Amino acid sequence: MQKLRELWKLFFTFFKIGAFTFGGGYAMISLIEDECVTKNQWMTHEEMADMLAIAESTPGPISINCATHIGYRRLGLFGAAMTTLGVVLPSFIIILLIANFFDYFLKIPLVAAAFRGIAVAVALLILRVGLKLLRKTDRRPLLVGILLASALLVLLNHILSLGVSTVYVILGAALFGLATSYLKKRETPPSEGEGREDGE
Repeated sequence: MQKLRELWKLFFTFFKIGAFTFGGGYAMISLIEDECVTKNQWMTHEEMADMLAIAESTPGPISINCATHIGYRRLGLFGAAMTTLGVVLPSFIIILLIANFFDYFLKIPLVAAAFRGIAVAVALLILRVGLKLLRKTDRRPLLVGILLASALLVLLNHILSLGVSTVYVILGAALFGLATSYLKKRETPPSEGEGREDGE
C-alpha cells in the first residue's frame, strides 16, 4: 500500500509539473527542482545538477529524461513509467483538444498577447534555473574555465549562426573534464602507505 501511494504521488507530482509549465523542458527544470529537491527531498541539489547533465546529454526531451530518472531512482521501472506518463499526459490531452482549433486560437488577439507574455516568463524561468545551478557549481579554476569556454562557444554559435549543436559543446566539456581528471591522477604521487607496501 505504501508503494502504491508513492507511485501515485510521483504521478501527480509530475502531472502537475507537466500541466502548469509553459515553454518546454528547460522551463520545467525549475518546477522539477522545487518539487523533487525542496519539497519532497527525493534528491540533493548536487544530484539534481548531475541528473541534468545526463538528461541533456542523452536523446529525448530533457524534462522527460529527468522525470524518468527520478521515477526510476524512487521505485524502479514502475516509478519511471508513472513519472514519464505524468509529465507527458497533460501536454498530450491539451494538444489533442486544441489541435483542430490551433490556428483559430492564434488569431485571437488576447491569446496571441498571452503567448507573448508566457514567452517572457519562460525565459525568466530558464534564467532562474541557470543561476541556481551556477551558485551550486564547484568554483575550481579548471571548472570555471570550462564554464566560460562553453558559454563563449554557445554565444558565438548563436551570433554567427553556425548551426553547431550544443550537444557537441557538452560532449567536449565532458571529454575535457575526463582527460584532465585522468592526467591529474597520473601526476599524483603515491601515498606513503602505498610506497611502503611496494617496498615490502
